[in-house]
Amino acid sequence: MADPRGFLKYERQDNPKRPVEQRRTDWHELYAPLTDPAVREGTTVQAARCMDCGIPFCHSGGAGCPLGNLIPEWNDHVRRGEWGRASERLHATNNFPEFTGALCPAPCEAACVLSITSQPGPVAIKRVEWSIAENGWADGLVTPQPPSNRTGKRVAVVGSGPAGLAAAQQLTRAGHDVTVFERDDRLGGLMRYGIPEFKFEKWEIDRRLEQMRAEGTRFVVNCEVGGAGLSVERLRGDHDAVVLAVGALAGRDDRTVEGRDLDGVHLAMDYLVPANRECEGDGPSPINARGKSVVIIGGGDTGADCYGTATRQGAIGVHQLDQYPPPPRTRQDSTSPWPTWPYVFRTPPALEEGGERLFATAVRRFVGDDRGHVRAVELSSVEVRRDADGRREVVPTSEEVHEMPADLVLFSIGFTGPDDMALLPALGLERTPKGAIGCGSDWQTDAPGVFVCGDAHRGASLIVWAIAEGRSAAAAVDRYLDPDGTTDLPAPLHPGALPLSVA
Repeated sequence: MADPRGFLKYERQDNPKRPVEQRRTDWHELYAPLTDPAVREGTTVQAARCMDCGIPFCHSGGAGCPLGNLIPEWNDHVRRGEWGRASERLHATNNFPEFTGALCPAPCEAACVLSITSQPGPVAIKRVEWSIAENGWADGLVTPQPPSNRTGKRVAVVGSGPAGLAAAQQLTRAGHDVTVFERDDRLGGLMRYGIPEFKFEKWEIDRRLEQMRAEGTRFVVNCEVGGAGLSVERLRGDHDAVVLAVGALAGRDDRTVEGRDLDGVHLAMDYLVPANRECEGDGPSPINARGKSVVIIGGGDTGADCYGTATRQGAIGVHQLDQYPPPPRTRQDSTSPWPTWPYVFRTPPALEEGGERLFATAVRRFVGDDRGHVRAVELSSVEVRRDADGRREVVPTSEEVHEMPADLVLFSIGFTGPDDMALLPALGLERTPKGAIGCGSDWQTDAPGVFVCGDAHRGASLIVWAIAEGRSAAAAVDRYLDPDGTTDLPAPLHPGALPLSVA
């Protein structure tokens, strides 16, 4: 059993980061290598803080991990130095633990019993998970798992983000012939071109893709499904089932702000995608922050990605604007009681590297120069309220206006769902009121034999939810294709599952 006093003997320690002055000058991951012997030993100590509590909320789908990761089990294996057994238990529920270890904000830690109070702090689950994954690769424990039998059934997966890749790997291992179609020139979806290199180096995607190829999954890039690349008629005719994992990449915009059409004002993805392509060796990005004053509108993770990218490109100043006031420093039971995700003040690593974050602040208008390029933003203090019908509204709290220099402005205020594509109307699919693709309890859309998962179905969400949806949709497809209507594939979610929250 676990050490019941481990959390009293050892303090919580997250993954050690590289020094700020070093990491802000390159594009390598900001954390120290997890396979370093000293770091690995430190992870063993952190795993010993898990007390294997009677009811492990950390892997509860509603409050903690929607994948149902067997967290206490692999924590204890790491504590004992049994890295091989830890890798086996981790991969039993998660196809890509290095993806989640690097990129998931860890709702499992928020649901840890040790999070009930601010001290001693939750188990560093994210660190342990990522360390198991990386050391598993380093120790040669992660190998292809080709199926022992083939069903002869053919499945098309449209989209190669984490949901699509998870569905594809599960279905391939079940014995189906799976082809993943991707409209971009490289695989990985938002992980490839949306997540900056300093958060997740792309060779980590490539090694998983090689594992999947060795298992039998096929990949086709530069293919616009539903358009010139592959018609819907051929898609349906050549495959027994289709999985839509097309993401939710349509960026939210605000065209009501005066000066929005000035040059130098962009959506976040219009900036991040070419910046990531430059890291891939595709040549200079047409939008570069070097020598510029950068203003980022939006306080979320994508805004932080823009922040760190601008810093590394050589911006002379970066400011991130958030319409909301600063969150409290500690969890408030009235708004986010344990084990829900706590609404507390956080500082992403990118914001440790310089610049400034402004709260309760919004852009009143963009100011241009005589060439039609943005040169400044006018800012005002605001408050976010709900009107009588419960609709969100942003209200100025002062007539005072402050002008801030801005040569590059980036909108990072969320996503509205899948972007416009010929595929959906060609399949006869309509969007839900929230812009997503709906489905029944079996993950099947209104088009027979066509299933949906990930952000395309849920809306922009966490990578761990995308993988969980991909695995669940794969189980539904396997059941659909089986003559007896059965499946041995795990299904951690039902389509209507939501994280636990306070209304």
